[in-house]
Amino acid sequence: MKIKVFIFIAFIFSLSIFSQTTNEKYLKADNFLKENNISEAYKIYKEIKPQIQKNDTLYKYVIWYYVGVTTELEKTFRLKEDFNNSLNYGLEALSLIQENKGFFDQVFAEKEPWMTKNIIVSYFGLGKIEEAKKYKDILYKDYKEKTLPKGIDEYFNYDFFKLKDKNIWGYEWYPELPDDRFSSSFTKIVYYVYSTNPDGTDKDQLVRFHVLMYHQDGKNAKFDYLLERQIETDEATISGSYYQYTYKKDIDYKKLRENITEIITKEIEPSSRRTISKKR
Repeated sequence: MKIKVFIFIAFIFSLSIFSQTTNEKYLKADNFLKENNISEAYKIYKEIKPQIQKNDTLYKYVIWYYVGVTTELEKTFRLKEDFNNSLNYGLEALSLIQENKGFFDQVFAEKEPWMTKNIIVSYFGLGKIEEAKKYKDILYKDYKEKTLPKGIDEYFNYDFFKLKDKNIWGYEWYPELPDDRFSSSFTKIVYYVYSTNPDGTDKDQLVRFHVLMYHQDGKNAKFDYLLERQIETDEATISGSYYQYTYKKDIDYKKLRENITEIITKEIEPSSRRTISKKR
C-alpha cells in the first residue's frame, strides 16, 4: 500500500514539475513576442504544443499564438518569394487551424480559406500549378456552398512575384464564362502592378492587366479570353487590348505569367487604345 502511495505522490510531483516547466517556456515565448522575435517564439510554441493536454486552459492560448507566429513566418517568406519556406509554414498553419478550429469561434475558423489561398500562392511561385489547383478546388467548392468569409468570397489572390522594383499580384474571380459571350463584360483574372516603397511593400498601383472575355460566338471561337491593360488617372480610365495574347477557357497560367512579365519588361504597348472619361 505504501508503494502505491509513493508512486502516486511521485506521479503528482512529476506533473507539477512538467506544468511549471511548460508555463516557464510559455512565458519565455510571450517575451519573444513582445520583442517581435517571431522565429524564437515559434520554436517554443511548436515544442510545447504536443506536451499540453487539450483540456488544459493553457492549450487554447498556445494554439492561438502558435497559429499567429506560423502565419506571420509564412507571410514573411512568401513576400520574399522564398516559396519553399512559405509553403512549409503555410501547410503547418493550415493543419493547426483544421485540427483546432472546434476550440475557437468563427473568426478562427475563417483563417482556413485565407491560409488555403496563401498555399496556392506558394505553389504557383514554385511553378507547381497542379498542386495549386487542388487547393483552388477547395476554394471553388466553398464558393459554391457560400461558406467563404467576406474578403475572399468573390475572388482570391493566387499569384505574387517581384519584377525589379515592382510587386505583381494575380487575382482570380470564381464565376465561370457565361454561355452568352455578348451578355456582359466578364473578367476572370486581374494582375495588379505596384511600385514599391524602400522596404519592398506596395506603394502606388501603376497598371492592371485583365484577362477579359472576348465577345464572339463561343462555339466557333479560337480563343475565349483577351489580355487588356487598364491605367487609372484622375480624369479617365485608359485601356487597350493585346491581340497577340489570347487564352482558352482552361487558362494556361504559366503562359499568362510569362506574357505579363514580357509586357512589363519590354514595355509593350497594347494594339488598341480607349479612353473613358470619369464624370465629375
